[in-house]
Amino acid sequence: MSSHNDRGVVLVTGASSGLGEEMARQFAALGYDLALCARRTDRLDVLADEIRIAAGRRVEIAVLDVTDSGAVASVFHAFAQKYGTIDRVVVNAGIGKGAPLGTGRSDANMATAMTNFIGALAQTEAALEIFRQQGRGHLVLISSMSALRGMRRSMTTYAATKAALASLAEGLRSENIRGLDVSVIHPGYIRSEMNAHVAQKTRFMVGTETGVRAMVKAIEKRRTKAYVPAWPWVPIGIAMKILPLQVVRRLT
Repeated sequence: MSSHNDRGVVLVTGASSGLGEEMARQFAALGYDLALCARRTDRLDVLADEIRIAAGRRVEIAVLDVTDSGAVASVFHAFAQKYGTIDRVVVNAGIGKGAPLGTGRSDANMATAMTNFIGALAQTEAALEIFRQQGRGHLVLISSMSALRGMRRSMTTYAATKAALASLAEGLRSENIRGLDVSVIHPGYIRSEMNAHVAQKTRFMVGTETGVRAMVKAIEKRRTKAYVPAWPWVPIGIAMKILPLQVVRRLT
């Protein structure tokens, strides 16, 4: 494929591993050029070279810790300057640390809140500045099925941060910004580095490639909200919203 910009430019945060890394591969295969950032540039270098060879796309990379709001803004704007445009921003960087509240591990919960919500807010601010200037853009927030209801124990803070992303997206949609599409993706159990320690036999767990294919398909359709993969997460999502909390506890 030619190296000129066929489909547009997709910026993905947290692109050095897991879902972000696989999204980068799949967007490149669809013909997009990429702006990738993460804390670990050694991993990004390897991925960028792989994509340039395999898909023949242009890939720009930058080191970024999303909890540094100033850095988020400058990295996003630098990418926009290099390419002349950013068509889609995928707010993907996230961590899954956590402990039951009040058990002396507030550091883990604070780290998750800072990365998953404050970091996502900084990314959204920077993306929206670029999109408002361009008069168009597609903001994609990677939430979670856990966002649909409050979760217990070590999942409490994580689920709350992911619910906050869905709320952020809805607020932006309500603003009706010209040329802006907003998508919230709620992945179910997709194998990634973040959950590598989880037992392989978790019910409904799918491989990274399969799960991300479902995510990318929903993103490409610019769906406002998607539970992915659709089976079994669409019916589970409906159930999670209406069932009493004690039943939801058994589902998760």
